[in-house]
Amino acid sequence: MKKRIVRAFISSVVLSSLVASPVFATSIEKMQEDKSKAQSEAASLQDELTQLLGKINDLEADISDKEKEIEKAGEELEVAASKQTEQYDDMKLRIKYMYENGDSSLLEALLSANSFSDLINKAEYVQGVHSYDRKKLEEYVEITKEVEQLKANLEDDYSEMKTMEQNLETEQESLNATLESKQSEIAQLDQSIQQAIEERQRAEQQAREEAARREAEAQQAAQQTTQQPAQQPSSGNSTTGGNNTSSGGSSTIVKPQGRDGAAVVAYARQFIGYPYVYGGNSLTGGIDCSGFTQQIYAAFGVSLPRTSYAQAYCGYEIPLSQAQAGDLLVYDGHVGIYNGTGGIVHASSPSVGITEFSNCQYRKLLCVRRVL
Repeated sequence: MKKRIVRAFISSVVLSSLVASPVFATSIEKMQEDKSKAQSEAASLQDELTQLLGKINDLEADISDKEKEIEKAGEELEVAASKQTEQYDDMKLRIKYMYENGDSSLLEALLSANSFSDLINKAEYVQGVHSYDRKKLEEYVEITKEVEQLKANLEDDYSEMKTMEQNLETEQESLNATLESKQSEIAQLDQSIQQAIEERQRAEQQAREEAARREAEAQQAAQQTTQQPAQQPSSGNSTTGGNNTSSGGSSTIVKPQGRDGAAVVAYARQFIGYPYVYGGNSLTGGIDCSGFTQQIYAAFGVSLPRTSYAQAYCGYEIPLSQAQAGDLLVYDGHVGIYNGTGGIVHASSPSVGITEFSNCQYRKLLCVRRVL
């Protein structure tokens, strides 16, 4: 009957430890998928922003070149306008000279000809002067117009480029804002994932502690069905049969005698029968597994961290086959002291308290650590 009760205890512990895990796993997996998606989107935004910055840089270079072209066109326009004005002024002077001298100068020029061919040449020369002036003036006017049109076209191109630059900068600001929002989302997901992991670890730790407590109770019940309680020695503690038969621990606590593993075990056994209190730090008023090992070793000048997980990295690891009295026995969420004969002295559970089991492999042993 009691064996069936023990099996029922163990089954309920296993089931209870599995209830929360799928919930946490599903939640964390979903957040990790969201984070992966957000990171992919952020990477795409970053690529798009990089390409946009490249376009802005290229456009700024084109704008700089266009400014130089406009400046050069302005200089050319000044030269063309200057030549046009110069030609116009020269033409006005010649026309003015001819009008002021009237037809007599032209007549004198013709009459002074030595021959008919000379006369023809002088007449053609006068006509040529007028034609040349008009042609050059027309050329300079046309050049000035072309340069003005070129400068106007360049300025239109420049204006379009500046508008395009403003549009790209606006797009850049929008991308930066979107990317910043996406990075903030990733950071929040990171924080949520970390919190979920910590919550899962706390839940698993509580499940392991509850499992350890129920398993210890089951072990205690199983041992009680096959063994008679050992006689209580006069010192107030017992190590026979893996059970503690003292109800309240030793009445007088003797300070450590020596500084070897055997002395550690002897000192630890004095507290058998005292209560287990989760988070407690008093060897006689209530303490948990890692607090028990911490306080016991502190009496020998060895400083251990407060949790079983941290104690699992103290000292150095040895195989169980080479374990000696006083070594640390580390389990998943539990820790105790090796008694040197295959057993363990530990703060077991609230229902059992500080006790000694004859078999240290009553549950899966993770490692043995030598700290003294």
